[in-house]
Amino acid sequence: MATGFFMVTMALYFGATILFLAYLLRRAEALSTVSLGITAAGFCTHTVAIVARMMGTTGVSTPTFHEALSFFSWMLILVFLAVEFRHRLHVIGSFIVPLALVSLVSAAALPDTVPTLRPMFGTLWVHVTLSMLGTVGFAVAFVAGVMYLIQDGLLKSKRFNVLYSKLPALDFLDHLNQQSIVLGFPLLTLGIITGAISAEFVRGTYVSWNPEQTWALVTWLFYFAVLVGRLTVGWRAKRAAYLTIIGFAGVILTLVGVVLKSYGPVS
Repeated sequence: MATGFFMVTMALYFGATILFLAYLLRRAEALSTVSLGITAAGFCTHTVAIVARMMGTTGVSTPTFHEALSFFSWMLILVFLAVEFRHRLHVIGSFIVPLALVSLVSAAALPDTVPTLRPMFGTLWVHVTLSMLGTVGFAVAFVAGVMYLIQDGLLKSKRFNVLYSKLPALDFLDHLNQQSIVLGFPLLTLGIITGAISAEFVRGTYVSWNPEQTWALVTWLFYFAVLVGRLTVGWRAKRAAYLTIIGFAGVILTLVGVVLKSYGPVS
């Protein structure tokens, strides 16, 4: 049952992505309404798929990459729906829903049973949950940064087209960028701490300094610097947008490295 709902979810997110991207180029507001409805339906089937998978698991299992990426996609859509119903900014779906679809497709491409996440990264569900929630915060900051740069470019070039009319104001995007980092960074920090504690129980050491842990630490330090810069030095606007885009690229590269090593040939 979980697999069936998972496939339906992927189809719904794909349809919503196509319509949301079309909404960027057309003035038809009906596209956003239909896209939102399809996304909400996909979120419901996605929730059922996750719950069905959890109920079908016996005992305490270690989460797989498939489950982690699926949960990341689910949280992205949840955040989008929350922002949408609060601010009525349909255009955000044109950026977040495609990102959620990519995550879900990536989950579908990986085996949904083995291998499990390595002990230092995800022995405990609480570690994976916290880490994914922190990553969702950085993903939203990334989306806000991309929209900021697009809107800023349209303003400077005086291209007041359909896209310009749909994108939020620069001040709102800058605020969303900062708040996403403020919320995401503590969650990632707690995720790293719980991962280190689980590694101590499993391997007898908090940190083994393998490439994955090293890059995770580099990413954490990068976002720490961005957060301090935003809250104390006053980094804002375009600089913050560029930094959050670079930081999220580092998050993706770290995740890709972990997946490739885990699914690669055993040396």
